[in-house]
Amino acid sequence: MIGYIFKRLGLAAIITVLAVTLLFLIIHMIPGDPITTMLGPRATPELRAALEERMGLDKPLPIQIVLFFTNMLRGDLGTDVFSGRAVTAIVFGQLPYTLALIFVSITWAAILGITLGCYSAVNRNSLGDRLAGILSVSVIAVPAFVVSLYSLLLFAVKLKWFPAIGAGEPGNLPDQFWHLVLPSLAIGLSWVGYIARLVRASMLEVLGEGHIRTARAFGLPKSWITYKYALRLAILPTVTVIGVGMGFLLSAAVFTEIVFSRPGLGKLVIDSITTRNYPVVMGSVLFSTLIFVASTTLADIINALLDPRTRKGS
Repeated sequence: MIGYIFKRLGLAAIITVLAVTLLFLIIHMIPGDPITTMLGPRATPELRAALEERMGLDKPLPIQIVLFFTNMLRGDLGTDVFSGRAVTAIVFGQLPYTLALIFVSITWAAILGITLGCYSAVNRNSLGDRLAGILSVSVIAVPAFVVSLYSLLLFAVKLKWFPAIGAGEPGNLPDQFWHLVLPSLAIGLSWVGYIARLVRASMLEVLGEGHIRTARAFGLPKSWITYKYALRLAILPTVTVIGVGMGFLLSAAVFTEIVFSRPGLGKLVIDSITTRNYPVVMGSVLFSTLIFVASTTLADIINALLDPRTRKGS
């Protein structure tokens, strides 16, 4: 198991380096001159040269990439050219908001999705199974930005049940949680359907295996068989999907943070791209990549702990 963990961590490091390098190249291929955007068209050549040197844009692109990774290993992601603050401090100031949004969204979606999937599998072809199937497919088809807009209009503007914008008062956890309800609903709703359908299919497959039939023959309670034996195996594909979902929720969080005017990495990236603030863009992209890679790696490790066949096959 330890060898498997080290292999996955090594693979995660390689994926991170390749992904950040590719994103670095893509960002620098975006049309437009960041120096002109920051200083304006009337900036003197001296000012332009000084800012290019300060941002490292006067060096060839391969050297810029090497310098970025070298500074990253020292914990230095550069300085915001507008405010003069360290990029690390800016990103860490926004990161907790995005992590809280993603964690709350995937948690309630997983709990509800697993419950619906288990119910549908145990009560196959019943009315409840069919209703759960219709509900799952319906929520999968609705984009996150549509849920964001309509939930904002209905529950915040018309009914006034929840706050419309912001992340809540700093230090006031109940208020912050209350501000999370609508954003987490917006980006977590579709994952309820994904998880429910996946758990149902996995449970039906596991419930037909030999060891489950043997457990029934010995007269074990139905609930014991379902949750002790069947769910432990059926949950394995779901763990992987949840790990990947943590990464994909980042993209949905961009729209949600903009619609609800929440601070976070998504809004920070959009604002930084608009102003061609390369250091902040790269810092935000780096942490977003790390979240995605860390969540998928953790999901693989959990799968290996639950099912030894996974690490043997690797």
